[in-house]
Amino acid sequence: MRRVQGLIGVAALVALWWLLAATVFAEGGAVPTPAAVLASMGRDGWSFYGPNASATLTAAVQGFLWGNGLAVGVALLVLLVPRLEAVATQLAVISYCVPLLAIGPIVLVVFGGEATVVFLAAISVFFTTLIGALLGLRSADRASLDLVTVYGGGRLARLRYVQIISALPGTFAGLKISAPSALLGAIIGEYLGSNDQGLGVSLMISQQQFQVPRTWGLALVAGLIAGLGYALVALAARVVTPWSRGESR
Repeated sequence: MRRVQGLIGVAALVALWWLLAATVFAEGGAVPTPAAVLASMGRDGWSFYGPNASATLTAAVQGFLWGNGLAVGVALLVLLVPRLEAVATQLAVISYCVPLLAIGPIVLVVFGGEATVVFLAAISVFFTTLIGALLGLRSADRASLDLVTVYGGGRLARLRYVQIISALPGTFAGLKISAPSALLGAIIGEYLGSNDQGLGVSLMISQQQFQVPRTWGLALVAGLIAGLGYALVALAARVVTPWSRGESR
């Protein structure tokens, strides 16, 4: 039923887009019809979209792995050394609040090249995954923790047998949000001119050349990749944490 509702929602959105492009925005040409966008994408073909999407996706995946790996590592460290919580939380909040466009040029000067794109993708995902992992680690059942302690288990045993399992749903919730965020961070990094190829670079060039249908096509491809990333992480969450599905309904 949810899939049907989702398809109906997508169809309604496309219909609204088509209606506005053919009426309200018909004269300016800033909003092309879906048919015009698809025709432009067909003319450009895989030779244009493939390499650009691949470059952005590669950097986004690297940033996704680095940022989320660091977030989970910091969450585990905070659990083992509670005194570090205040510092870790403050750093996470700072990484979330500082605009990427503000720190992007600094990162570009320091690291340069593709490292800037990966860095911005990584910092885009750090906060959400860290908070999700911390909340999950703290939500462990007290009775289960006491049971491990009674059988002689120490802090590491409680972490291994109870807290990590308890943290999986919250961590995956953060990872689902991180997937589109990593792509956004990578595109912003490309906008700053740190790459010669990618969706962000192509978007900037298309805007400068007033290639409106191509600009919309690139935005559509970016949105599809972000949605696919979210769906893949959500699927992994359903496989790894089947017990949490009942709680989410």
